[in-house]
Amino acid sequence: MTYPETIDALGVVDYDKWPVPSKFSYKPREFRENDVDIQIDACAICGSDIHAAKGGWGRPYAPVAVGHEIIGKVVKVGSKASSNFKIGDRVGVGARCFYCQNCDACDRGFENNCENKVSTYFGVDKESGVPTQGGDASHIRVDGHMVFHIPDSLETNEAAPLLCGGITGFAPLLDNNVTKGTKIGIVGVGGIGHMAIQFAKALGAEVTAISRTRSKEEDAKKLGATHFVASGDPESMKEHKGTLDIILNTSSSLSQSAIDPLVTLLRARGTIALISFPPADEKIELSAPTLLLPNLTVKGSALGTPEQTQYMLNFAAEHNIKPWVETFDINEKNLSDAWVHVESGKVRYRAVMTGFDKFFGDSRQ
Repeated sequence: MTYPETIDALGVVDYDKWPVPSKFSYKPREFRENDVDIQIDACAICGSDIHAAKGGWGRPYAPVAVGHEIIGKVVKVGSKASSNFKIGDRVGVGARCFYCQNCDACDRGFENNCENKVSTYFGVDKESGVPTQGGDASHIRVDGHMVFHIPDSLETNEAAPLLCGGITGFAPLLDNNVTKGTKIGIVGVGGIGHMAIQFAKALGAEVTAISRTRSKEEDAKKLGATHFVASGDPESMKEHKGTLDIILNTSSSLSQSAIDPLVTLLRARGTIALISFPPADEKIELSAPTLLLPNLTVKGSALGTPEQTQYMLNFAAEHNIKPWVETFDINEKNLSDAWVHVESGKVRYRAVMTGFDKFFGDSRQ
């Protein structure tokens, strides 16, 4: 059987065989009136995918297809989603496939903090009990509220990383009122950081890129950073002490990005926002005097609301913001290679799986 009875996917069948993905098929949950089915054309790799595929967030079920930076074409629309989508629309899906729209967070407009959220993968559908599967697949079935229109001027492979990495860096800029004249530091010139630099620059901020060494300084300046701090160089840190209003820490590992030294770059009453999701066992370490004496604020930020996500896509199109991508045609070997390249930090700066028609051809409409 093929779509719509089953969906073909490529992912983790045995966690102990990392980084070797295998092809499998799964039966999606029943189609509902709010749903949109999407035939996938591209799926970027987020750092979260690596943590999940390696079992760093546990092993809730297998097989599982990871991937939550998805671009594709609408192939089926439920009756209650038809006012927003039509067959053939180019759309995107991010790291969540369901918000309840009934809990306290949703009622207050903070749907990204929904108490009953369902993740695009490593989630379980509330009604059917069916485990969710991600974007390394021929198709995906999603609640239409979590599907986003892709502006015509955004190229598919460059738009895909915006669906998680892009909004993860953009939403805290909005939430912390980053605007013209804001002095902001972006920790990590990587998958999320290189997009956050572009967004902050487009909002009018004065951007300082922060990385352990100077190996990415030239890239950071090309992306829009005015200043650069090598956090592994005491003189560089001293030079920029007390110069920033806000820091976004995009590092995927808190153990590789000590918070105490970083917050010395903040002015009094500054804010550091932690926006990446590290392995579940990592802890934040920050001494009390470092936090209390300058009245600093430490904040977390998870993705963005659906409204912020659509606004972000439109903003990226308007301001010509383009993630730097490397593409890999999806198959067993190339997905494995891409995972390894992302984990090792070799990718500049987002890997995107493409060629879905070729690999999943037999199961496409």
